[in-house]
Amino acid sequence: MRKLLPLIGSHPGGRSALTCRFRCGDACFHETPNTSGNEYVGDVIAGALSRRSALRAAAVVTVAGAAGTAVVGPGAGQAVAHGGRPGHGGGHRPGTGNGKGARGLRFTPVAPNKLDQVSVPKGYAQEVVIRWGDPILRGAPEFDEKRQSARAQAGQFGYNNDFLSLLPLDERGREHGGARRQVLVANHEYTDEILMFAGYDPENPSREQVEIAWAAHGLSVVVVEEERRSGRLTPVRRHRLNRRLTATSRFEVTGPAAGHPLLRTSADRRGTTVLGTLNNCAGGTTPWGTTLHGEENFNQYFAHADKVTDPETAARLKRYGISGGASERKWERFDRRFDLSEEPNEANRHGWVVELDPYDPDSTPRKRTALGRFKHEAAQPRLTRDGRPVVYMGDDEKFDYFYKFVSSKRMRKGDSRAAREHNLTLLDEGTLYVAKLTGDSPADQIDGSGKLPADGEFDGSGQWIPLATAGPRGDVSHVPGMSAAEVFVFTRLAGDKAGATKMDRPEDVEPSPRTGKVYIALTNNSDRGKEGKAPADEANPRNSNKHGQVLELTEYREDPTSTRFAWSLFLVAGDPQDPATYFAGFPKEKVSPISCPDNVAFDPHGNLWISTDGNALGSHDGLFGVATSGPRKGELKQFLTVPTGAETCGPVIQDRRVLVAVQHPGEVDGASVEQPASQWPDGPGRIVRPAVVAVWRADGGDIGV
Repeated sequence: MRKLLPLIGSHPGGRSALTCRFRCGDACFHETPNTSGNEYVGDVIAGALSRRSALRAAAVVTVAGAAGTAVVGPGAGQAVAHGGRPGHGGGHRPGTGNGKGARGLRFTPVAPNKLDQVSVPKGYAQEVVIRWGDPILRGAPEFDEKRQSARAQAGQFGYNNDFLSLLPLDERGREHGGARRQVLVANHEYTDEILMFAGYDPENPSREQVEIAWAAHGLSVVVVEEERRSGRLTPVRRHRLNRRLTATSRFEVTGPAAGHPLLRTSADRRGTTVLGTLNNCAGGTTPWGTTLHGEENFNQYFAHADKVTDPETAARLKRYGISGGASERKWERFDRRFDLSEEPNEANRHGWVVELDPYDPDSTPRKRTALGRFKHEAAQPRLTRDGRPVVYMGDDEKFDYFYKFVSSKRMRKGDSRAAREHNLTLLDEGTLYVAKLTGDSPADQIDGSGKLPADGEFDGSGQWIPLATAGPRGDVSHVPGMSAAEVFVFTRLAGDKAGATKMDRPEDVEPSPRTGKVYIALTNNSDRGKEGKAPADEANPRNSNKHGQVLELTEYREDPTSTRFAWSLFLVAGDPQDPATYFAGFPKEKVSPISCPDNVAFDPHGNLWISTDGNALGSHDGLFGVATSGPRKGELKQFLTVPTGAETCGPVIQDRRVLVAVQHPGEVDGASVEQPASQWPDGPGRIVRPAVVAVWRADGGDIGV
């Protein structure tokens, strides 16, 4: 028997303490915000029928796992290729050889490694597209780590890129022989000042450092040009569409909570204009050509919750993970809106989904309150048969919930001004739901080890519980004791009252464009099964869940407006030699190891691609592709790994290109500007910089074909 891969780190998953500190404010070490008495899936299994319901039989879903050791099997590939140059590096890898596998996944898997670089398959090339600090606006200077300024950063690509979207642009560059252009949109989730500023004093940041951090947050829009014979992308600097939105930019509040007293402050007495967007994690791309951006760990930016005297306000803040005194970054010293003792409503103006029109550089982005307020990891829409958008969303917190929003308006086709203006109102009216899941196996068959129940799969049924409806003639709450506005502003509390199912950190969500099945990344939950915490259940089947899982959801009759669904675990992550992992029956010796699924995306062939955050198997995070249907369903292969301390984010999978955001490289305990833990991407003597990387086949062919 092969040994299981080693676990690393004392923090949940494989994250460093530095990442936990700056990314989410050490959320895992604080009291879990959800202290409701909601049932866990395991609590209701005993009362469920042992026979599968007609609903589940009509929409059966299977489990496909993707976690394993580095396995040598027949046809195993050669060494890892670095920078697209074959023959460098070494090590074995799992899976069938190059040229075999599901269509779109026919590449030699990259072996798990701890190399300080982006490692890609043999025969593939790569290049950095854009880095933190690269100028994108007119007048912005070249990046100089020793001469940073807030004014410069406001015109430069932001820090810690996460979600990415590539949108078509009907324009070609004359200077490069008519090369095709696209619009790249990126989130900038958070800043790590220790890795940004030499000599940084966390207890006494300067005003300039704080203002640089404000400018490094937010969103970037950058036009990129494609080299005609490769997958290389080059930013078009100073393009008219290029844009930076930061922690001080103006955002419009729309939907049912706009103007409500809960959103009013001394600086915005109407409650309709917010300065800034914070901690933008994943997102989505709409069918009408806009992008959605989820505000996630916004709670860490606000200070002095311990000075809030109103008990109801204090309880609401606590449910969102806001407590204590000074904040990590000390922003409250330089802007009173971050001091809750002075502006208790300011936190209510964050935690929304932001919609951006990247084709209109003069437009004001909008915070869509009808989609609810919580720690939004992502928001990805699909259309109903009659053209109404349905948006799926996860709340990235231990034991929190999974939601969807069904619009009451239909999308208008075309690019006319009237159509675009109409489509920019689609997410302001409709109904917000939260999910309740029920397993179909007896309770004594879910023992917390991850062992499959007797029926051979973790599965069941579920219902969408309506929370509130926003409409042109008024808003309606479906939660007793809460007004509609309260439901939208304090959505977590509404989910508590509605009896939603506590999940293992529901993060990115993606409906398959081919089948309509919805895939939800549940990253991990080290508190599952601990004393006083939720025990394992059929949807979250492992106690001390270090590696996570991916859940597949099928709406009843394949109708995204349905209030019923079937569910099954598609992937149970970890080492394939661990009996707790599962891969849809695909041979475990032929899959790559995977831990902590985070962002998900689909390729043109219907394969699901998964990026990881906090690999707890001892190797670096990476990007994986897995077949979701056909005879090779469950075949999972690692496509790349990222450098030391980095996380893989924002994957975009096109025919001839894979795009990833390499976030927080070098973010290792004890690292600093003076003592870097990584030399990526620019080599020795240069500051570590988060960046976007493009990968393509060296021969110009399609990815994985």
